[in-house]
Amino acid sequence: MNGHPVVVVGAGPVGLAAAAELVERGMDPVVLEAGERAGSAVAQWHHVRLFSPWAELIDPAAERLLRPTGWQRPDPATYPTGADWATRYLQPLAAALGERVRFNARVVGVARRGRDRLVDAGRATEPLFVHVATEEGGDRITAQAVIDASGTWSTPNPLGGDGLPALGEHAAAEQISYRVPDLADAAVRARYAGKRVAIAGSGHSALTALVALVGLADEHPDTQVVWLLRRGAVGNVFGGGDADQLPARGALGERAKAAAQAGHVQTVTGFRTASMERADGGGLVLESFDGHRLDPVDEVVVLTGFRPDLSWLSEVRLDLDPVLQSPRQLAPLIDPNVHSCGSVYPHGVNELAQPEPNLYLAGMKSYGRAPTFLAMTGYEQVRSIVASLAGDQASADRVELVLPETGVCGGAGLFDETTATSAGTTADAGAGCCGPTNGPADVAIEPALTAPAVR
Repeated sequence: MNGHPVVVVGAGPVGLAAAAELVERGMDPVVLEAGERAGSAVAQWHHVRLFSPWAELIDPAAERLLRPTGWQRPDPATYPTGADWATRYLQPLAAALGERVRFNARVVGVARRGRDRLVDAGRATEPLFVHVATEEGGDRITAQAVIDASGTWSTPNPLGGDGLPALGEHAAAEQISYRVPDLADAAVRARYAGKRVAIAGSGHSALTALVALVGLADEHPDTQVVWLLRRGAVGNVFGGGDADQLPARGALGERAKAAAQAGHVQTVTGFRTASMERADGGGLVLESFDGHRLDPVDEVVVLTGFRPDLSWLSEVRLDLDPVLQSPRQLAPLIDPNVHSCGSVYPHGVNELAQPEPNLYLAGMKSYGRAPTFLAMTGYEQVRSIVASLAGDQASADRVELVLPETGVCGGAGLFDETTATSAGTTADAGAGCCGPTNGPADVAIEPALTAPAVR
């Protein structure tokens, strides 16, 4: 199989880093990108600034490939937007890789040559076939290995609190967005200005949207923000503040906390959306699984995370964690029910290997449904994978990545367990790791939804 290329799925940061590592090892990569240019997914959140500075966003092998082209390395201490990352790094890197990167090439299936997933014979000796949909029709590429770095951007989680779309969610699609609004765009700004907007989610994207929409409300006082949290209490949702080793991430939490206190925000905890229906006047009425109904909102911004698209991997053998849908060996290291301190054990090919020989999930897709992925994690993953493919197992095993901590101990509170206090209220049972939080006292909580406790 050594005469065949290594197919890399996705021309994002991790996919292009994998290609650079392969070129440096003297191997032949073919990068298949569904979009029209490198970093197509990154370009869709072009207005969002990253938490990591340039120093942590450039893969070492990629930089070595770029250096002879005259590429100018950005100031390592500055923080780029998505647009900066795409135009100043990803697109020049794709250009340096040249014809090894194919655009408008969507992978629709991977299989062992002449064998579906039921057949044992030849799985270690036959090459992989990668089926591709292109503008010209279809293609099939023979590969010695496949590195799936396609990410999760194309498959956002729905609004429904049980992981499925809420009743009425599809019908209300014109009033729902699954991306952080770009308020620099006049049309987007007009969509939200003066409106009652619900934000669903508690992660960094939701905090970014919260800050942006509160800023819009400062200019357009009729704008109202309803912040929907599935967890039973605000708890540590604002992050580690000054203790966060990624200062920009800590600063976002502080800005979001200030925004939530600014008077334009109604924070609703313990709200897991079950359905929505259209009210008189065109607004949307959201109802939770325990029967609470909100006043109508004009727009809903759903920022509840992402999930991997595994549909085109149906004919290869995967060993995925049943909860996270990440490689099984990786799952205990990234489980958001346990980890929120950047306490991810350094990992590489040994944790990412699948029962299907020479097939790997890397980058954000390797995290399945777990959040808080950092680019340098993906760069180390593909460095280790490519070293193994090149036969350098000693290098593949030598994983020494150190990740910055969030400064917030304990789990992420995906479904807060609460215990009754002596006063008959509820308290976050997981708040003890880093001391008590001031959650409910810090923001305007919808009183009807702080109890009963959600279990």
